[in-house]
Amino acid sequence: MAKSSLSISYYAFTALHLACFALAITVCGLYGTDLQRAKHFDDYTKSKWVYAVVVGALTAATCALYFIPLIIEAAGIFIAVWDLILFILWITLFGVFGKLYINENAHGNGDVERMKHAVWVDLTSALLWLIATVAASAYWLKHRNTRTRFTGRAKV
Repeated sequence: MAKSSLSISYYAFTALHLACFALAITVCGLYGTDLQRAKHFDDYTKSKWVYAVVVGALTAATCALYFIPLIIEAAGIFIAVWDLILFILWITLFGVFGKLYINENAHGNGDVERMKHAVWVDLTSALLWLIATVAASAYWLKHRNTRTRFTGRAKV
């Protein structure tokens, strides 16, 4: 993903991270609503919702860094490892809230319905990070021993 060439893979990674960024902001809003409500009513803050917002914020910050071409270019295998960590965080988030809300009957309750939708946003984001992990690993494996175009002696 060289900055100078701006290859198709750079645009594909950017589109993937843009989708991940949008879902991260959505998750922060969906779970942040309950955190704000708990703060407003002087209720205690549940750690599950704080975890959801922290995962969303980490993801949004990561995507914002990935929008800088030099970051992706210089990081190498560390991007694939960090993407795997984010996938694990997202799949854990899906498991925690999926257990709470997938089988829950909303009975017209808008808050439960919102949380049921948030669970599927969590799963979608986890799957996108799995795709990002596989793609970053494949990109690194393909380009780790790249040589210069003209002489073939120097590693790029």
